[in-house]
Amino acid sequence: MNISVEHLAIVAKDPAALKTWYERVLGAREVFNNGQNPLTCLIALGNVWFEIYAAEKSLPDTANNKLAGFRHLALRVDSLDSAKAELEKRGVRFTEAERPAAGGGRVLFFSDCEGNLLHFVERS
Repeated sequence: MNISVEHLAIVAKDPAALKTWYERVLGAREVFNNGQNPLTCLIALGNVWFEIYAAEKSLPDTANNKLAGFRHLALRVDSLDSAKAELEKRGVRFTEAERPAAGGGRVLFFSDCEGNLLHFVERS
């Protein structure tokens, strides 16, 4: 059996705003757009696709990194300091200090415009 990841879903309160955030802040590109309201789309970030579509309901603890299930998106960067500086120019606020990464290196957490957790990881 040959298995690969096709895409991940991000269910959003405001799919259009979230799509725009990923394009503006992280340089994602649109792959598909249903042209409807609410929006359903596919975006690509590097070689990974994300499907963004409308949420029917939201939970207050979505950003809790200790809940069961998928909790954050890790983005590998060559330089944590350069990536942080670039995103700060694009309006991202980092509220935690960097810390050691499991397996070596450093990580730095931040959130998208809906509070979903992401982090940069720089490997040694």
